[in-house]
Parts: sequence; C-alpha cells; structure tokens
Amino acid sequence: MENYKNYKRLYYMPPVECYDWVKKDYVDHAPIWCSVDLRDGNQALIEPMSLDEKVEFFKMLVDIGFKEIEVGFPAASETEYQFCRTIIEQNMIPEDVTIQVLTQAREHIIKKTFEAVQGAPHAVIHLYNSTSLAQREQVFKKSKEEVKKIAVDGAELLNTLASETDGNFTFEYSPESFPGTEVEYALEVCNAVLDIWKPSEERKAIINLPTTVENAMPHVFASQVEYMSKNLLYRDNVILSLHPHNDRGCGVSDAELGILAGADRIEGTLFGNGERTGNVDIITLAMNMFSHGVNPELDFSNVVDICEVYERLTRMHVYERQPYAGALVFSAFSGSHQDAIAKGMAWREAGNCDKWEVPYLPIDTKDVGRRYESDVIRINSQSGKGGVSYILKQNFGIGLPEKLKEEVGYLVKDVSDKAHKELTPDWIYHIFEDNYILTRPVFHLDECHFKQEDGILAEATIHHAGENRVITANGNGRLDAVSNAIKHYFGISYEVSTYEEHSLTRGSSSKAVAYVGITCHKKKYWGVGIDADIIKASIAALTVAVNKIEEIKDANVCKDARLIEITNYIQSNYADVTLDDLAEKFFLSKPYLSKYIKEKSGMTFGDTLKMVRMKKARAMLKGSNMTVENIAESVGYQNVEHFNRLFKKAYHMTPVQYRNQK
Repeated sequence: MENYKNYKRLYYMPPVECYDWVKKDYVDHAPIWCSVDLRDGNQALIEPMSLDEKVEFFKMLVDIGFKEIEVGFPAASETEYQFCRTIIEQNMIPEDVTIQVLTQAREHIIKKTFEAVQGAPHAVIHLYNSTSLAQREQVFKKSKEEVKKIAVDGAELLNTLASETDGNFTFEYSPESFPGTEVEYALEVCNAVLDIWKPSEERKAIINLPTTVENAMPHVFASQVEYMSKNLLYRDNVILSLHPHNDRGCGVSDAELGILAGADRIEGTLFGNGERTGNVDIITLAMNMFSHGVNPELDFSNVVDICEVYERLTRMHVYERQPYAGALVFSAFSGSHQDAIAKGMAWREAGNCDKWEVPYLPIDTKDVGRRYESDVIRINSQSGKGGVSYILKQNFGIGLPEKLKEEVGYLVKDVSDKAHKELTPDWIYHIFEDNYILTRPVFHLDECHFKQEDGILAEATIHHAGENRVITANGNGRLDAVSNAIKHYFGISYEVSTYEEHSLTRGSSSKAVAYVGITCHKKKYWGVGIDADIIKASIAALTVAVNKIEEIKDANVCKDARLIEITNYIQSNYADVTLDDLAEKFFLSKPYLSKYIKEKSGMTFGDTLKMVRMKKARAMLKGSNMTVENIAESVGYQNVEHFNRLFKKAYHMTPVQYRNQK
C-alpha cells in the first residue's frame, strides 16, 4: 500500500502541553447525557424513521433515563418539523427532559428552528458552523475572521429570536470539524460566541466539541479538550460538551479521556449509530462506568428489549459482538473460558461476595437482562467439560461428578463437531439423557424387594431377552445386593467404583439423582438415575452402567429357570445348605443334581457355594464390626483358618487386609 505517502496528520496540538488528564485513572461520575439518535442517528439511516417511529423511539429514550434528547433538525425536512411540533403540542415531553434541536448559523434556518420549538417547556438551540482549515479553504473560501463572523452573527440572532419566542431556551455552539481546526482558533471562535451570550449561573451555555471526522489518537483529543476547558471564557457557567465520532474506532476512548480532560457532557447514540462509522456508543460508555462501580444514571438493565426496539425502528442490526449489548458478548465457547467462568460463579456462591469479580465476565450479565443459562455458557465443538457440566447444572440441576465431567464433555463436543452446530441446553440434556439415563439395550430391572438377613438380601427381577428372572443375592447394602444379583445372573465381574447422589436443584425438589460408576477390565462405565426414591434412582443408574459393558451382550447368562431357583436357594441358605438339602428340596438325586449344576453353570456345587459365601463375607467385613472368626462362622465355616485360606485364594489378600484397605 504505497499510497500511504499521500496522507499526513491533519490534527493540531494545543500551543502548550495539556496532560493533567493523565493523572486520573477512571471516570468517577456520570456526565450529562444527550441522545442524538433522533437527529444524527436518524439521518444516517438508509430509510429514516417515520413520525410514529420517532415518537416510539423518543419514549424509549425517556424510559432509559435521558434528560436531554436532540429531536431533530426542524428546518431540514417536514417530518423533522412535524415531529418536534407533535411532542410539544401533545405534551409528550416530561418536565425533567429537555429537547434539543440543531441549526446551521444561517438566518432563515434559525428562524424556522425557533418556530418548531415554540411552546417547548425547555429546549436547547444547537448552533454550528464549520471552522476547519479544509472547510475554510475548500468549501467556504473564507478567512478566519469571516468564518468567525458567521458564528457570531448566528449567536446574536439566537439572542434576538429567543426574546421573541415563547419558551425556555439554552444555547449551544459547535465549531464543526473541530479536530481539523487550529485549537487556538477554535477557542477564539467559541469565546467570541460566549461573549455574545454572556452565560450566567442561571442561564448557562453549552460549548460542544465534535470530532466530526476523527483524525487523531484519543490522547491528542484529550489534550485539545483540556486546553479548551482551561481557556474558555465564563468557564464556571459553560457546560463543555463532546460529540465524538468513530472514524478511527476510538469514539469511546475519545469520550472517556475527554471527560477526564474536563468535559461535562456527552452527545452520542445507542449502539453508536451515525454517519459513516457512527457516533460514540452511549451504552458502552455508560456500562464502562457501571463496571467500575460508578452510577451511569442511565438504565440499560433491559438491553435485550432495547435491542429489539432499536432494530425494529431503525432497521439496523445490533452486531453480535457489540459491547455489553450484542447477543454473543458474554458467550463463552472455549472450554478453558467456560471452566473458569463456572468455577468463578461457584466461588461467588460459596463466598457470598458483594463485589463482582468473575473470570471473563466484566459485569454480571443479569444486570443487563442476560441469562447465564442461554447467554453466557454456549456449547459447540470448541467447548469443554466445564461448560457442558455448567449447562446441565444451571438448567437441569444435574451436578456431574468430577470424574464424569470429562466423558460427558467429549461426548457433547463430538455431537457438535459432527453436526457443525451450536448445541442448545435442551439438546445437550437429550444427549446426556440418551447416553446416561435411558440406555438399557440388554436388560432392565422391573422390581426389587429387600430383606434384612445378615446384611441385605435382594430379590431382583431382571428382564432380559424377553423374559423375567427373579435373582436372589446378598450384599452389604441394597445397591450392593442388586449388583451381586446382576453379576450372578450374567456371570460377569465388575466393581462399583464411584457413587454420588444429590437432590435436584431445579424442576422438582422431591426427586434425587444418583450417579454410579463401575469398573470392568480397567474400563469405566457410568449410569445416572433420577427418581423420587433414591434407592430406585441408584439401581437405575447401576443398570445403565452395567448395560454398557461390552461383554454383557455375549455373557454366559443363566436362562434355565430351574437352575435360577437352585442358585437362589443357595443364596438364601448359604450358611448351612448341603447338596443333600438341594436334592431333597428339588426332588432330584444327588448325582443328577451335581451333574446338572455343573453342566448348566460351568461350576460345581461346591464352587458355587464358596463363591456365594465369599461375597457374603466381603459384605460383612466392610459393613459390620464382627470379628473374622464370627464372620467365618456366619458364612458356614467353623474353622477360621480354613476360611482365611479360601478368602486369600479368592481375593489375593487376607480378610483383615481386605477390611483395612481403602
């Protein structure tokens, strides 16, 4: 881009250094706000607002809290003139609101302007003419004195017409194209106007410095403002106003540094609408103050509604990344950002913090009417476990165990990646539900009954392959007993390695959630259950987890009804049952019964009985304070040494070591 050589700096520094403003580090009070949406903003629209639309917009500005509103350039068009007359004649201007109208320093335009505001309870007459070197030389072809005379003549005419017109008026003057004007000359013109108006404590005047075309860095503008502020005549009775534009993208910075440099008032628009790159965005300015604990004296707590009205009336679009107001400005898709936000919010809840400080969120999104559930944590293929778990927690009360968060996070990310879409909270829950709550492709438990017999005896009805089987098993608790029944039926082995539960925090305070993680061949499987009965919830979670074990589809399932009855009888009478007892119970000979058990289960009667006794012994070791001798006797072994040898052979540790392990 060799054409950079065609450009030069077009701004003018003050004749002396003006850097007192740098000693301040933040804006400590709200300026006087003046909305110019209905004039500067409206003239920049492809299709300007109709009278009715301007009325609605005016009412919204009043509701937001603006006390000064520029309503138009009445001499520019009939719509502008009629709008001004409508809000005056229909008494639509609140007592504490001042309207403002714009006029060039030309006699017939000034007269038309006063006609438009006649009868207004209070109005600012905003006079302007361009003072820049480029405008003087190229447009008006006038000298400095001639351009100053235009301003002075306009100021005198304002004095004259104000005395002849019904109303309460304040005068404002703008040296248009101020950034391209020699600062000393801009001061000379403004002071000449002030000498005509002679502002007083009762009747102050406004000097407005517009960055009509922004052409310098913000610190340059701040120095210019400071120079003007220190050298204006009648300074105590002058309201120094700024009207920043955004040609260099620094409108907000110009305004903030300008306030530090002495400005009392800001003219701007909602969302920065305006000619070319727009005016300064008052929402951003106000919310920047708000985020520093300063009352901006404007109400943007319903920014979503404000966006809707603005877009409908102006036919403009609020950019998704518009500070504080855009649909995505508080949204976190990044996994690390989501995790930090979720932890920050949890930290706030735990500490009852009265001041806001959360990673990646400059303000509490609720303060502008946004919701955490739908506006902050957003899920796509870039998201992580923290964001997914936060969505499930905030929207559905599902507080995932730490060890489950990563698995669910990867699952959801994979769905988003393959669908090339953002996932809504409902979609995320359905993914979670399908994979951890409802998935029971191999079997499910229709019902369970429990008895208190040397721990817990469970009678579990397992529905598998179109049939129901009642399986009896013991355990040191209800879940353990049901787990043993499932293991027995399918002939599989696994360990319940994780169990957590909590009440649902949303939707229904009477329901509980249980999370069960099992380990089989060093692989982890998870299930989740939700029910008003925590026992039912935990059994449902266990069922889902076991259904995920790959080998269960081809497990050596006991389908023989008689064998199930036999093994259930052994489970219930393990302490003293013998092969003779079984033969008598089931009307079979001992040789036939022994062969039958071996063929159907792959185990001898003795091995089956020993397995049942060892499982019961384990439950007693963990769930009671009985001595090893008493446990051995309870499960059917009179000789404790024999019991110890059998236990160590089965589990590679002694009963005492098993009891003491964590």
